[in-house]
Amino acid sequence: MRSIREIQECTIAYFEKCSVPNAKLDTDLIIAHSLGVKRLDLYLDLERPLTDLQLDVLRPLVKRRAMREPLQYIIGSVEFAGTILAVDKRALIPRQETEELFIHACDNVGECPQRILDLGTGSGALAIALAKKYPQAQVTAVDFSSDALSLAQENSSANISEKKVQFIRSNWYNALPQDEKYDLIISNPPYLTKGEMTTAELEVVKYEPRLALQSGEDGLDDLRIIVAGARDRLATGGLLALETGIVHNESLLLLAKNAGMVGKSMEDMSGRSRFFLATK
Repeated sequence: MRSIREIQECTIAYFEKCSVPNAKLDTDLIIAHSLGVKRLDLYLDLERPLTDLQLDVLRPLVKRRAMREPLQYIIGSVEFAGTILAVDKRALIPRQETEELFIHACDNVGECPQRILDLGTGSGALAIALAKKYPQAQVTAVDFSSDALSLAQENSSANISEKKVQFIRSNWYNALPQDEKYDLIISNPPYLTKGEMTTAELEVVKYEPRLALQSGEDGLDDLRIIVAGARDRLATGGLLALETGIVHNESLLLLAKNAGMVGKSMEDMSGRSRFFLATK
């Protein structure tokens, strides 16, 4: 029987051979997940031998990560804005940048938004976080993918009152009532260019839904629709908050101006132009 330390060393070497990013961290997290313990617990008991049954649970998880399946899909969950969400291949994995978008939106929308629209909800991360932040608001979450909507509804049921978020299958605004106005429209839409899809990590292009990633040659196809439709959907003084590509700032400023809105770009924590806010 081999110890946790021995299994850890072998797995790190295997991941490095397979070019897995963050080989040591991912090794620790997968072993801890397979044993049902926290990562710190591994280091408190490194000489503990693993049984054949425990290794039978661990091996397929290691193989999946070696094939570059995202760690979040293997573990089956991710933390977003203080909430644990289920994640799988039905939707894009919520990332740190999208949590930054949530923070920027809350900082700029005003104290008491009453109606909130999350376009392209995916796992439901933004809709659920906003429903928890603003319990007085009615949140509407739309997605064109029925698979993504089913995941979002599961996450909603697990974390908040089902009545807090209304889920609608829609191609952006198409299935929404024409006269509905929102204090906040928020979206992390597809925005990768065709070129960026050829250089993205295997975890992204091989496993995450392409529909949630690429948006035409220049990455702007969906953003054009969202910005153009926002003016008629925003209440007076309402906020449009978007996660965007790092090369889209100038195009978005023009799109917002053409839609009768005032826009501004904001940087992410790495200093790249990642978010776009516009007001009516």
